Amino acid sequence: MSLTLRPATTNDLGKILEIVNHSILNTTANYSYEIQNLEVQTKWFEDKKAKNIPVIVADLDGEVAGYGTYGQFREKIGYQYTVEHSVYVVDDVIGKGVGSKLLTELIRLAKEQGYHVMIGAIDADNAGSIAFHEKFGFVNTGTIREVGYKFGHWLDLVFMQLILK
Repeated sequence: MSLTLRPATTNDLGKILEIVNHSILNTTANYSYEIQNLEVQTKWFEDKKAKNIPVIVADLDGEVAGYGTYGQFREKIGYQYTVEHSVYVVDDVIGKGVGSKLLTELIRLAKEQGYHVMIGAIDADNAGSIAFHEKFGFVNTGTIREVGYKFGHWLDLVFMQLILK
């Protein structure tokens, strides 16, 4: 198994789109309902590039096995040093270290870019993701009850944060 991390390119957008759409259709890791198309994913990617926000992929034996990125936490200027991250990994490699490598790199890049805090917003029922973040030093800063609705029920959202040093 050969795993490398690298900046995403437009050639990766089809696989990233596949990962995103799988998450939308099958999980509460993404609170969207409707699948996206390549046009939307391309605009998302171009917007990230224009804002100098990294999108990285985990390349496993020549195939994209996951991706990670972050973005502005909130719009107001006072939040300019805080980012919210996303890490998605294809189902058949979950638990094999791909997500860990992606998050490690996102943390490194955020520090390099001068950010102070990284936020994770995680569905409260996703105990695996919460434990995963705790391994990296993220702390639970609170739960917002019933803020999402998907698959016929209300969802609670856990906020976790890591102060980048």
